[in-house]
Amino acid sequence: MSMVKEFKAFAMRGNVVDMAVGIIIGVAFGKIVSSLVSDVIMPPIGMLLGGVDFSSFLLTLKGASGDMAAVTINYGVFINTVVDFLIVAFAIFMVVKGINSLKRKEEEKPAAPPAPPKQEVLLSEIRDLLKTRAK
Repeated sequence: MSMVKEFKAFAMRGNVVDMAVGIIIGVAFGKIVSSLVSDVIMPPIGMLLGGVDFSSFLLTLKGASGDMAAVTINYGVFINTVVDFLIVAFAIFMVVKGINSLKRKEEEKPAAPPAPPKQEVLLSEIRDLLKTRAK
């Protein structure tokens, strides 16, 4: 099998396509969560803490000089990223919890009783016929 055919067979398998769709949706969801955290959640938190903008928190290691930019540790951005992660992790937890509860409900459904053996069916038919003749 040529390399191109083998790659095409690999890429078109259901699992790979499903994974690609999941990654694309996950990236889009990550952007939504990042916007939620930086534009909706962190401003009120900063306001409650006295008008603090977390994204501007930084520690300057070396000031700017000439054409060289300042060397900084942006721990405020890190705080925003941690909040992003916690929200995404919680959302994924809720999705997995929902899927698990659906699976449990399906498992708890009583299975249909097994069909009786042919002999038992035939005997019950004979019994029913005998009852109708006796009347």
